[in-house]
Amino acid sequence: MRGLWAGLRGHVIVIGALLGCGSWTVPAMSQPFPSRPITLVVPFAAGGPTDTLARIISERIAAELHTTVVVENVAGASGSIAGARVARATPDGTTITIGHWGTHVLNGAIFKLPYDVIADFEPVATIALGTQLIVGRKSLQADTLKDLIAWLKANPGKATAGTAGAGTGAHVAGVFFKEKTGTDFQFVPYRGAGPAMIDLVAGQIDIMFDQASNSLPHYKNGAIKAFAVASPARLASAPDIPTVDEAGLPGLYISYWHGIWAPKSTPKEIVTKLNAAIVAGLADPVVKQRFGELGQEIPPADQQTPAALAAFQKAETEKWWPIVKAADIKPE
Repeated sequence: MRGLWAGLRGHVIVIGALLGCGSWTVPAMSQPFPSRPITLVVPFAAGGPTDTLARIISERIAAELHTTVVVENVAGASGSIAGARVARATPDGTTITIGHWGTHVLNGAIFKLPYDVIADFEPVATIALGTQLIVGRKSLQADTLKDLIAWLKANPGKATAGTAGAGTGAHVAGVFFKEKTGTDFQFVPYRGAGPAMIDLVAGQIDIMFDQASNSLPHYKNGAIKAFAVASPARLASAPDIPTVDEAGLPGLYISYWHGIWAPKSTPKEIVTKLNAAIVAGLADPVVKQRFGELGQEIPPADQQTPAALAAFQKAETEKWWPIVKAADIKPE
C-alpha cells in the first residue's frame, strides 16, 4: 500500500485569472484571504465526473474570490491518496478538495486510512446531488435491465464491470447489484470513472454502475446503453431512462452527492468566504444548466452550508458503514 501513497504527480490545470502584478508585492501575511492561488484537489483522473464538476465550480470560485484556482488531479487508492494529501495540508484555505459519497463516506469503512474522513476535514459546502446509472457497452446483447440480468445469469463470472477502484461507489453498487440479482461478474478497477468509461465506449468492458454526470453525455451520443436510474425518480435530463423500480429491481437507490472540504482547523472566516463563493457559483444560471446536463441537482440553499454538509456526511456514514461492513467489502 505504501507504494500507492508515494511518488504520485497529478494532472494539473490552472483556472481563473491572476491578480494584477502590484497585488503580489504586498507580503502574504498582511493580505486578506485569498492572498495566493487556491488548489482544488480532485481525487480521481481528469475527465471523470468529479473532475468535470470541479472544473465547472472552480471557475466560479476563481471569479468570486478574484484569484486563480488550480485544479489538480491526484488519483489512486479510490481517492484516498488525495484525501491524505489534503488532510495534511496547511489549514489556510489554499488547499481544498472535492469529494463525494465514496471518498468521504465509503472509504472510511473499507480502507485503513492515515486520516479520518470526518474528523480531519472542515466541511465547506454540498454542491451537487446526483444518482447512478446502470449502463453497458453499445454492442451488449441486452436492451432492458431484465435482459441484462438474464444475460449475466447466462454468462456467470464472464462479464466485466468497470469501477474507479476498489471500494468506490461503482464497486459498492455492483456488489449490491450482485446480491439482489444473484448474478456474478468481474470488477475491473481503473484510476477513475473517466478512464473506465473510455473502455466501456470502446467495448473493452461490459457494464458500469456509474455516476450520471459521467455516463449521460455518452448515452446521449449513442455510444453506450442505459438500463436504469438508481433512483425512485427519473432524471429530468434523460426522462427516457426508467428507474430501477420501473425496470424490475426496486429499491436499488444510490445517492451520489458531491461536496467540498478544507483541512481540519481551517479558520471559520476562511471557510465562510469559500462557502460564499461556492454558493454564489451554484446560483449562476450557467452553472445550474451545466450541472443539469450532467444529471446533477443543485441542493436547496439550506443544504449548501458547512453545517448541513457535516450533518449529511454523518448521516450517510451511519447509514452506509454497517451495510459495507456486513457485505465484507475489502480493497482489491
